[in-house]
Order: sequence, then C-alpha cells, then structure tokens
Amino acid sequence: MSYRKRRGSRIRPYTFTGGRTRSRHPLMVQTLVSTADPSNDAPGKLMPESQRIYLLCRETRSVAEVSAELKIPLGVTQVLLSDLAELGLVYIHPTITGNSPSENQVLERALRGLERLFQ
Repeated sequence: MSYRKRRGSRIRPYTFTGGRTRSRHPLMVQTLVSTADPSNDAPGKLMPESQRIYLLCRETRSVAEVSAELKIPLGVTQVLLSDLAELGLVYIHPTITGNSPSENQVLERALRGLERLFQ
C-alpha cells in the first residue's frame, strides 16, 4: 500500500472530540480514573475509542496511561474521559496538586517516607 493511501485513510484524533481541545473536568496526566461500575460492559452507544477507554478503566489508571495505551494524544484522551465522566460512566479520582496546605503536608510526608527508604 502506498504512503499516500495509508496517509489518506487515517482519521485525525481531534475528529473523535468534534474539534474540542479542552475537557470539562480538570484532568492532569497523573489523575487517576476508573469505571464507575467495573462489572458492566461498555455501552454500545459509545464511539469505539470511548468504549476502549471504558474497558481500559475497569482497572484504575492514570490519564497518561490511557493515552499511551490507546496511542491517542493526551488532549483527546482528556476530552473523551471528561465526556465519559459527564455520562457517569467514569469516576475521576481526586488528585493531589500541592496547592493547598493539607496537600502539601501529604506530599511532605510522602517525601520523608521515600527518603527513609533510600537511606
């Protein structure tokens, strides 16, 4: 198959999101996501990419892992995950960002624990 034919048959990733580049939820690369009910099959009304994400998220994964596994850009993954969360199909776990005093304390304790491990 010629390069031209292969190139022409590819679908641009942002067509999956209708051209949207921003998710409705704050999703960072380290944000963990999982299906709301891992025992359910992916709903048939979802696009194939969203079905694959749903099935992947039966086990808790980071946004970066989902993106890498599906080989689609991070921004597309974030938008699709956000859409699934809006439908109540995916749970977005709270992410520690280090922006509040209590989160800083958690991060400092984790750092001290890691330091003890490597001494």
